[in-house]
Amino acid sequence: MSDDVFHLTPVDVRRFDFGSALRGYDKARVDQFRDQVAEELERLTRANSELEAKAKGFHEQLRAFRERDKALNDALITAQQLRAETREQAEREAQLILREARAEGEKLIEESRRAVRRLEEQVDALERARKSYLAQWRAFTERQASELKIAEESPAPERPARVEGAGSDKKEKAPSWLDAGGNDGDEAK
Repeated sequence: MSDDVFHLTPVDVRRFDFGSALRGYDKARVDQFRDQVAEELERLTRANSELEAKAKGFHEQLRAFRERDKALNDALITAQQLRAETREQAEREAQLILREARAEGEKLIEESRRAVRRLEEQVDALERARKSYLAQWRAFTERQASELKIAEESPAPERPARVEGAGSDKKEKAPSWLDAGGNDGDEAK
Protein backbone atom coordinates (compact mmCIF):
# COMPACT_ATOMS: atom_id res chain seq x y z
CA MET A 1 0.00 0.00 0.00
CA SER A 2 1.18 3.46 -0.78
CA ASP A 3 0.78 6.58 1.31
CA ASP A 4 -1.52 8.12 -1.27
CA VAL A 5 -4.08 5.29 -0.99
CA PHE A 6 -4.14 4.54 2.69
CA HIS A 7 -3.81 7.14 5.48
CA LEU A 8 -4.18 5.83 8.98
CA THR A 9 -4.41 8.18 11.91
CA PRO A 10 -4.22 7.34 15.62
CA VAL A 11 -7.92 8.19 15.96
CA ASP A 12 -8.75 5.70 13.20
CA VAL A 13 -6.85 3.01 15.07
CA ARG A 14 -8.63 3.76 18.34
CA ARG A 15 -12.10 3.75 16.80
CA PHE A 16 -11.64 0.75 14.64
CA ASP A 17 -13.93 -2.06 15.71
CA PHE A 18 -12.71 -5.55 14.98
CA GLY A 19 -16.14 -7.04 15.55
CA SER A 20 -16.72 -10.17 17.54
CA ALA A 21 -16.42 -13.69 16.45
CA LEU A 22 -16.50 -17.04 18.07
CA ARG A 23 -13.14 -18.00 18.89
CA GLY A 24 -11.87 -14.49 18.15
CA TYR A 25 -8.94 -12.66 19.61
CA ASP A 26 -8.58 -11.65 23.24
CA LYS A 27 -10.36 -8.30 23.39
CA ALA A 28 -8.11 -6.85 26.13
CA ARG A 29 -4.97 -7.75 24.25
CA VAL A 30 -6.35 -6.35 21.01
CA ASP A 31 -7.34 -3.11 22.81
CA GLN A 32 -3.90 -2.95 24.39
CA PHE A 33 -2.18 -3.50 21.04
CA ARG A 34 -4.49 -1.00 19.36
CA ASP A 35 -3.54 1.61 22.03
CA GLN A 36 0.15 0.88 21.48
CA VAL A 37 -0.25 1.19 17.71
CA ALA A 38 -2.20 4.44 18.16
CA GLU A 39 0.50 5.86 20.47
CA GLU A 40 3.21 4.83 18.05
CA LEU A 41 1.27 6.41 15.19
CA GLU A 42 0.88 9.59 17.26
CA ARG A 43 4.60 9.62 17.98
CA LEU A 44 5.46 8.97 14.34
CA THR A 45 2.96 11.62 13.21
CA ARG A 46 4.51 14.14 15.60
CA ALA A 47 8.02 13.15 14.47
CA ASN A 48 6.92 13.35 10.85
CA SER A 49 5.40 16.81 11.47
CA GLU A 50 8.59 17.96 13.18
CA LEU A 51 10.69 16.56 10.33
CA GLU A 52 8.42 18.21 7.76
CA ALA A 53 8.72 21.52 9.66
CA LYS A 54 12.49 21.11 9.79
CA ALA A 55 12.55 20.14 6.11
CA LYS A 56 10.44 23.19 5.32
CA GLY A 57 12.87 25.35 7.34
CA PHE A 58 15.80 23.72 5.57
CA HIS A 59 14.13 24.34 2.21
CA GLU A 60 13.63 27.98 3.20
CA GLN A 61 17.26 28.22 4.28
CA LEU A 62 18.35 26.49 1.09
CA ARG A 63 16.25 28.93 -0.95
CA ALA A 64 17.77 31.86 1.01
CA PHE A 65 21.27 30.42 0.53
CA ARG A 66 20.62 29.98 -3.18
CA GLU A 67 19.38 33.57 -3.39
CA ARG A 68 22.47 34.76 -1.50
CA ASP A 69 24.66 32.60 -3.71
CA LYS A 70 23.00 34.08 -6.79
CA ALA A 71 23.39 37.59 -5.34
CA LEU A 72 27.06 36.89 -4.53
CA ASN A 73 27.65 35.51 -8.01
CA ASP A 74 25.94 38.55 -9.52
CA ALA A 75 28.01 40.83 -7.28
CA LEU A 76 31.17 38.93 -8.25
CA ILE A 77 30.35 39.23 -11.94
CA THR A 78 29.57 42.92 -11.49
CA ALA A 79 32.81 43.42 -9.56
CA GLN A 80 34.78 41.62 -12.28
CA GLN A 81 33.12 43.74 -14.97
CA LEU A 82 33.76 46.88 -12.93
CA ARG A 83 37.39 45.84 -12.42
CA ALA A 84 37.78 45.23 -16.15
CA GLU A 85 36.13 48.56 -16.98
CA THR A 86 38.25 50.34 -14.36
CA ARG A 87 41.39 48.73 -15.73
CA GLU A 88 40.47 49.70 -19.28
CA GLN A 89 39.67 53.24 -18.19
CA ALA A 90 42.93 53.45 -16.23
CA GLU A 91 44.85 52.19 -19.27
CA ARG A 92 43.11 54.75 -21.50
CA GLU A 93 43.88 57.52 -19.01
CA ALA A 94 47.48 56.33 -18.72
CA GLN A 95 47.83 56.36 -22.52
CA LEU A 96 46.31 59.85 -22.63
CA ILE A 97 48.66 61.06 -19.89
CA LEU A 98 51.63 59.53 -21.73
CA ARG A 99 50.60 61.18 -25.00
CA GLU A 100 50.14 64.52 -23.26
CA ALA A 101 53.46 64.13 -21.45
CA ARG A 102 55.24 63.23 -24.70
CA ALA A 103 53.65 66.18 -26.48
CA GLU A 104 54.60 68.48 -23.60
CA GLY A 105 58.13 67.02 -23.57
CA GLU A 106 58.48 67.50 -27.32
CA LYS A 107 57.17 71.05 -26.95
CA LEU A 108 59.68 71.76 -24.18
CA ILE A 109 62.49 70.20 -26.20
CA GLU A 110 61.56 72.29 -29.23
CA GLU A 111 61.40 75.45 -27.10
CA SER A 112 64.79 74.54 -25.62
CA ARG A 113 66.21 74.01 -29.10
CA ARG A 114 64.86 77.40 -30.21
CA ALA A 115 66.32 79.01 -27.07
CA VAL A 116 69.68 77.32 -27.74
CA ARG A 117 69.59 78.56 -31.36
CA ARG A 118 68.79 82.10 -30.17
CA LEU A 119 71.62 81.93 -27.62
CA GLU A 120 74.01 80.59 -30.25
CA GLU A 121 72.98 83.42 -32.57
CA GLN A 122 73.51 85.92 -29.74
CA VAL A 123 76.91 84.39 -28.97
CA ASP A 124 77.83 84.56 -32.67
CA ALA A 125 76.66 88.19 -32.81
CA LEU A 126 78.65 89.00 -29.68
CA GLU A 127 81.70 87.26 -31.12
CA ARG A 128 81.36 89.25 -34.36
CA ALA A 129 80.89 92.47 -32.32
CA ARG A 130 83.99 91.59 -30.24
CA LYS A 131 86.06 90.93 -33.37
CA SER A 132 84.78 94.13 -34.92
CA TYR A 133 85.55 96.08 -31.74
CA LEU A 134 89.03 94.56 -31.53
CA ALA A 135 89.64 95.35 -35.21
CA GLN A 136 88.46 98.93 -34.69
CA TRP A 137 90.56 99.24 -31.54
CA ARG A 138 93.59 97.79 -33.33
CA ALA A 139 93.08 100.22 -36.23
CA PHE A 140 92.65 103.10 -33.76
CA THR A 141 95.78 102.16 -31.76
CA GLU A 142 97.77 101.59 -34.93
CA ARG A 143 96.64 104.99 -36.24
CA GLN A 144 97.57 106.59 -32.90
CA ALA A 145 100.93 104.79 -32.89
CA SER A 146 101.52 105.90 -36.45
CA GLU A 147 100.66 109.49 -35.61
CA LEU A 148 102.87 109.28 -32.52
CA LYS A 149 105.74 107.98 -34.62
CA ILE A 150 105.23 110.74 -37.15
CA ALA A 151 105.08 113.32 -34.36
CA GLU A 152 108.28 111.95 -32.83
CA GLU A 153 110.10 111.91 -36.14
CA SER A 154 109.06 115.36 -37.34
CA PRO A 155 110.99 118.39 -36.16
CA ALA A 156 109.32 120.63 -33.69
CA PRO A 157 107.72 123.64 -35.34
CA GLU A 158 109.39 126.97 -34.84
CA ARG A 159 107.93 129.22 -32.35
CA PRO A 160 106.91 132.65 -33.30
CA ALA A 161 109.04 135.38 -31.82
CA ARG A 162 107.74 137.19 -28.90
CA VAL A 163 106.85 140.70 -29.09
CA GLU A 164 107.31 142.62 -25.92
CA GLY A 165 105.24 145.49 -25.10
CA ALA A 166 102.46 146.15 -27.51
CA GLY A 167 100.13 145.90 -24.54
CA SER A 168 99.89 142.19 -24.55
CA ASP A 169 100.39 140.59 -21.19
CA LYS A 170 99.12 137.28 -22.32
CA LYS A 171 101.51 134.51 -23.04
CA GLU A 172 100.66 132.10 -25.74
CA LYS A 173 101.20 128.51 -24.92
CA ALA A 174 102.12 125.86 -27.38
CA PRO A 175 100.25 122.56 -27.21
CA SER A 176 101.88 120.23 -24.76
CA TRP A 177 102.25 117.43 -27.21
CA LEU A 178 104.47 119.56 -29.28
CA ASP A 179 106.77 120.09 -26.37
CA ALA A 180 108.54 116.83 -26.40
CA GLY A 181 111.21 118.04 -24.06
CA GLY A 182 109.07 120.18 -21.79
CA ASN A 183 108.46 123.92 -21.76
CA ASP A 184 112.09 125.11 -21.55
CA GLY A 185 111.38 127.18 -18.53
CA ASP A 186 109.05 129.69 -20.23
CA GLU A 187 106.49 129.16 -17.58
CA ALA A 188 108.90 130.15 -14.87
CA LYS A 189 109.32 133.74 -16.12
